[in-house]
Amino acid sequence: MFTTLRRTTLALAATGAIALGVASPSPLAPPAIAQTNAADLDRAVTALRGISTLKANFTQTDRAGNTVRGTMTLKRPGKIRFDYGKDADLLIVSNGSSLYMVDYEVNQVERWPIKNSPLGALLDPNRDVKQYGTLVPTGSPDVISIDVRDPNKPEFGRMNLIFVRNSSAPGGLQLTHWVALDAQNHRTTVRLANHRYGVSVPDSTFKFRDPRRTTRRPG
Repeated sequence: MFTTLRRTTLALAATGAIALGVASPSPLAPPAIAQTNAADLDRAVTALRGISTLKANFTQTDRAGNTVRGTMTLKRPGKIRFDYGKDADLLIVSNGSSLYMVDYEVNQVERWPIKNSPLGALLDPNRDVKQYGTLVPTGSPDVISIDVRDPNKPEFGRMNLIFVRNSSAPGGLQLTHWVALDAQNHRTTVRLANHRYGVSVPDSTFKFRDPRRTTRRPG
């Protein structure tokens, strides 16, 4: 299990996402379509920025079909935690300025500035979704798919965010899943369920014990 977890978690931490097998929109779209695209991008940004806190269960699957589960916790501004359970040796956490993958088995920590992380689309939607997002046709008026990538920095990967219209979610859109692809073609899909908005989340949730300083496991 832990080998699978380590592989899929590294892909999640270091990647963005790909479109789900549908064509990218034409850069020469008619004005009416372009206006609709811009409106949907605005709605997605509003939905993400409307989340003060969020807890959700997640299922994370790599391209080989290996699956792990856990709990995602998000708090504005810029904080996120992917918890794989008390027996896991890995943790992904952002403290608001940097994103970390903590590997307690080998006592290593990898760090990415949030601005260099594809997860920035979740942590800073105004910058990432608006500046780097492209609407992808889905064939359904109730589903919005946005491909987020920086064409000048392909090493940051891609992130495809999928929203479903839901009146009970902030901004009327609920993020259901995303698909990730890094520069090495490692694909990871993360699906969310049991969304809980506005829950109390202490800042201590986004702290971690640095394994480079001690060999003790967290209590």
